[in-house]
Amino acid sequence: MSTPVDDPLSRERSHLSSSRSALRAMREDVEALDISDVTANWVNAEALNHQIEERIKALADLSDTPLFFGRLDYLHTPGAEQAEGAEGERFYIGRRHVHDADGDPMVIDWRAPVSQPFYRASKKDPLDIALRRRFGYTGGDLTAYEDEHLSDPAEAAKTSRLLQQEIERPRVGPMRDIVATIQPEQDEIVRSGLSGSVCVQGGPGTGKTAVGLHRVAYLLYAHRERLARTGTLVIGPNRSFLHYIEQVLPALGELSVQQATVEDLVAHVEIKGTDDATAAVVKGDARMAQVLRRALYAHVTLPTEPVMVVRGSRRWRVAQYELEDIVRELLDRDIRYGAAREALPQRIAHAVLVQMERSGEAPDDRVQDAVARNNAVKAAVKTVWPAVDPAKLVLRLLSDADFLAEHAEGILDGEEQKAILWTKPARSVKSAKWSTADAVLIDEATDLIQRTHSLGHVVLDEAQDLSPMQYRAVGRRCTTGSATVLGDLAQGTTPWATRGWQEALTHLGKQDAVVEELTAGFRVPTDVITYASRLLPHIAPGLTPVESIRENPGHFEVREAPATADVVEACRELLRNEGSTGLIAADARIPALAEALAEAGVPYLGPGEETTQETRLTLVPATLAKGLEYDYVVLDEPQAVVDGEPDERTGLRRLYVALTRAVSGLIVTHAAGLPPQLASP
Repeated sequence: MSTPVDDPLSRERSHLSSSRSALRAMREDVEALDISDVTANWVNAEALNHQIEERIKALADLSDTPLFFGRLDYLHTPGAEQAEGAEGERFYIGRRHVHDADGDPMVIDWRAPVSQPFYRASKKDPLDIALRRRFGYTGGDLTAYEDEHLSDPAEAAKTSRLLQQEIERPRVGPMRDIVATIQPEQDEIVRSGLSGSVCVQGGPGTGKTAVGLHRVAYLLYAHRERLARTGTLVIGPNRSFLHYIEQVLPALGELSVQQATVEDLVAHVEIKGTDDATAAVVKGDARMAQVLRRALYAHVTLPTEPVMVVRGSRRWRVAQYELEDIVRELLDRDIRYGAAREALPQRIAHAVLVQMERSGEAPDDRVQDAVARNNAVKAAVKTVWPAVDPAKLVLRLLSDADFLAEHAEGILDGEEQKAILWTKPARSVKSAKWSTADAVLIDEATDLIQRTHSLGHVVLDEAQDLSPMQYRAVGRRCTTGSATVLGDLAQGTTPWATRGWQEALTHLGKQDAVVEELTAGFRVPTDVITYASRLLPHIAPGLTPVESIRENPGHFEVREAPATADVVEACRELLRNEGSTGLIAADARIPALAEALAEAGVPYLGPGEETTQETRLTLVPATLAKGLEYDYVVLDEPQAVVDGEPDERTGLRRLYVALTRAVSGLIVTHAAGLPPQLASP
C-alpha cells in the first residue's frame, strides 16, 4: 500500500532527505574553495588550509546520526512584528545548522536562541510555541514522530514516549551526545554564560558529564571567536574515561577541544614511583604551596656590595643600598620569581642610566639593554636572584630533611615532614622515582617561577577525587577564563577526596562559582539506584539521593555465585540482551575472572577499548569504573570491592560507583557475605 503524499511522516522524511542534500552541498562548496590567489604567503596558506579541513570535517553527515531530532512551530515569528492572523515560523532543531542554496535555514543548530524552547517550553510556560514535535529514528532513518500541543489547554500533559525511548536506548561503543534529551534544569547549566564558573553536583545517571560537554559545545557556538583564541580543555580522571567521551563533541561538530588528564597537565617529569596514602595526602595539601614559595624565595639574598659597570672610559657605580631597595621593591610587588629575575638587570641598568643623564649624556633604550647585559650586572643578578629549576627545588625539599624543616616550619609538623621525605634520596632529577603528587608539586613550583598559560574555558570531570594541589594545578589553566566543575561527593574514592565543593572551588580559584545540584536520574534504573542509595548515609549523609525518572524499572537481581563459572553464566545471560555489558570486580579478582571468561570462550575487552556488535563484554577493575556506563552490569563480590580499599568509607564509595554503572540491568553476584550497609534500611 503506497504512502499518501500528505502523510506527515512522509513529509518529514522528505525534509530530512532535502536537508541531507543541502548539507552535502555545503560540504562540497567548502571542498571546492580555491585559495591559491588569496593568501600572502605559505604560512597563511597552511593556516587557511587547516581551517578549511576542519570545516569539512565539521560538515560531515553521520549516516547513523539524526540530522534533526525535533521541530518547533512558533505561534509568532520570533523577534518580528506579526500581522494579525499570520502564522509563526517552523524550525527543525538539529546538531548543526544547515541551509539551502538560497541561504534559508533548513535545520537550526540546537544552540541557537530560537532552539531554546525545545528544551524549556512547558504547558505552564509555552514560550510562544504552538507545537513541539520529537522524531524517532532507527539508525539514520526517521521512523516516528510525536507531538505536544503546548498552546492547547485542552490537551493533557503527558510523558514523551520517544524521549523515554531515547534515554533508555541501548548503547554499544563510546558515550553519545544527549542533545535530543536535554532537560530544562540541564539546559540552564548548558546555556549559562562564559564569564561565570559553574559547579555541578550530580549523582549517578544525572547526566552531569554530558551536561559539561554540551556546555563546551554551547560556549564554542556563542563565543567562538574568543575561545578560538584562548582555547578550551576537557579534563578527565583517566585515559579510559577520555576515550569513552571523545566522540561526543565531534558528533556536535566541535573538533577543536583538547582532552587531558591532570597527569598530562603536570607531565614535567617521568612518573616512576608511588606514594603511600599518608604521603600523598600531605603532598596534596594546599599548605605545600606555602612551603614551595618559602623554599623558592629563600634563594633571593640581599646584595652585600655595590655593582660597578664599565662603559668605555667611564665607570658607573650602583651603591649597595640602591641595589637592596631594588630587590626589596621587586619582592614587595609579589610578581613571579622568574619575571622579577628578568626585571632585576633592567632595574639596575635604569639606575645607571639615571647617573648617565645627570652627567649630561643622553642614553636611549639600546644603552639600557646593553648595560643590563653587562657582565658585572649579570654576575650581581646571579648572586642575588639566582635561576632555580623547579624540579631540582622539589627534589631538594623531598631529599634534604634540614632544607624541608627550615621551610616547612610552622606549616607542616614533624610527622608530616617525615611522611614526605624520601627514605633514599635521589641523586638527580632524572634518576628520581617521581610520583604523581610530586609532579603536581613541580607544576606548582614552575608556576611560581613562570606564569602558566590560561585557557578560555576548562571542564573538570570527576572532580571530587582531586587533591587541593591538583585543584590549584587545574585552576592555573583557567586563571583568566572560566570553569565547569563536575562531580559527585559520594563517589570520592581517594584518601584526599573533596569534602565540600566550596572548599574545592576555593583551591581552584573559582570561589564565586555557582553550585548546581542535579538529582533527577535519567540513566540508572529505579531498582538499581534505590539499592545503591542504601550506602549514602554511610558515605555522604548530606547528599540528596538520586530519584530515577525512568519509566522502566530495569532488571535487578542479587544472587549467590559460589564459583567464577556462575559469574560467567550471569554475563552470558545479560549478553543475550541488546547493548553493552560490563563485568565489574575488585582489582584483585580480575585475573581469575579473565581466566574464567577465556576458558568459557566468552570474548571480552578492557576499559577504554571500544565495544562492537561481536564483542560487547568489558571486564572492568573497580578502580577504573568511575564515569563509565554499560547497558547491563554484573557486579562481582561487593565485599571484595570494599576490602580492596585502605579504609571502609573509601571502599563503600568505590562500591557505590560500581553499583551505579548499569543503564538497563544489574546482577550482583557473591560467594562471600554482602556488606552489612547494603541490608534493607
